[in-house]
Amino acid sequence: MSGVEVISFGCRLNTYEAEVMKREAGEAGLGSDGRKAILVNTCAVTAEAVRQARQAVRRARRDNPDARIVVTGCAAQTESARFADMTEVDAVIGNEEKLSAASYRALPDFGVAAAEKIRVNDIMSVRETAGHMVDAIEGRARAIVQVQNGCDHRCTFCIIPYGRGNSRSVPMGAAVTQVKRLVDNGYAEVVLSGVDMTSWGADLPGAPRLGTLVQSILRHVPDLQRLRLSSIDSVEADEALVEAIGGDRRVMPHLHLSLQAGDDMILKRMKRRHLRDDSIRFCAELRQKRPDIVFGADIIAGFPTETEAMFENSLGLVADCGLTHLHVFPFSPREGTPAARMPQLPKPVVKERAARLRALGDAAYRAHLGRAVGQRRAVLVEREGLGRTEDFTLAEIDTGLPGEIVDAIIHGETGERLLATSLPAARAAA
Repeated sequence: MSGVEVISFGCRLNTYEAEVMKREAGEAGLGSDGRKAILVNTCAVTAEAVRQARQAVRRARRDNPDARIVVTGCAAQTESARFADMTEVDAVIGNEEKLSAASYRALPDFGVAAAEKIRVNDIMSVRETAGHMVDAIEGRARAIVQVQNGCDHRCTFCIIPYGRGNSRSVPMGAAVTQVKRLVDNGYAEVVLSGVDMTSWGADLPGAPRLGTLVQSILRHVPDLQRLRLSSIDSVEADEALVEAIGGDRRVMPHLHLSLQAGDDMILKRMKRRHLRDDSIRFCAELRQKRPDIVFGADIIAGFPTETEAMFENSLGLVADCGLTHLHVFPFSPREGTPAARMPQLPKPVVKERAARLRALGDAAYRAHLGRAVGQRRAVLVEREGLGRTEDFTLAEIDTGLPGEIVDAIIHGETGERLLATSLPAARAAA
């Protein structure tokens, strides 16, 4: 497997799938002939993400003129011909095909025509998601477990359903087994991941909800120290999920919410399933159950037809929901989506609004850092001298090996991260 390299972009799900890809490609013998194989696992969430992937392909070819370069992921699924037309690319395979050794065995030879490079099937025809087993996530202190893939919703700005297909769930037993396997291999923290994770279970017998899965993992894997959830849609959060987050300290007090906007008319034009007040109410109710919880969110700036007053409502959401970890996206029209056909705002306006939203998010984050000073935190060490607290805040730490959880006191902050001293060292200093 030393002959296979994966360059992965985008979400945690892609990070997890990169491990599966590397294993399956290695089992298929890719790279075993002495010729390096580079798999580029793309993201399609924005036009910028696609641009970065194409740039990475060109760089990979410059640095590895004799390598075999295979492009896959969401952008390859939605724009396969565009990547196949690149002279640097030897093959393009789809999001479902990338997880199978058979796909790598069936790759075309070098030098074929662009049309022959493409091995991309109809992702909408995929009805199941297998619980691929991995023993580790290379270079990661925390493990990622895929429990769901695809999305049944059709937000007007989003191309991802066409890259991932319809929603499908990993069966509960397979997900629990995977978590247990990773914990047995020494992982203290596991992250559950999916494209639309709160839709988990809708396609399974009895239509269980995500909260049922979370509670089952907590019950059946008692040695699991930390369970973290990736991005969720708050309007779909079920009662059992809220109960688990509010009542079990092993569930980490950090949720990243798919909010996208803070104005009801823009939310309607986005075809979202919640209103502004729904987001505010969810954050307030969960904070009442779990006072130490912090919220991050995805918010789009400059959506088509957005007025200044509408944008002010999105700015106000930062304070009204108490957001501290903001992901800001300048609106990027994706060909094939309804939003791309709506009246667009001038690019300078989009850029300026994104900058204002980021500045507000940065200020909220700095205030969050300041509130943590003097508090006790458990830091999961990611690499030497750096880790994450329970609420996913970056922290410098004076001791600990990657994957180890260190009890610490926060003695300061830099404006970007916390400064933590391990408790034994703090007591010795006293």
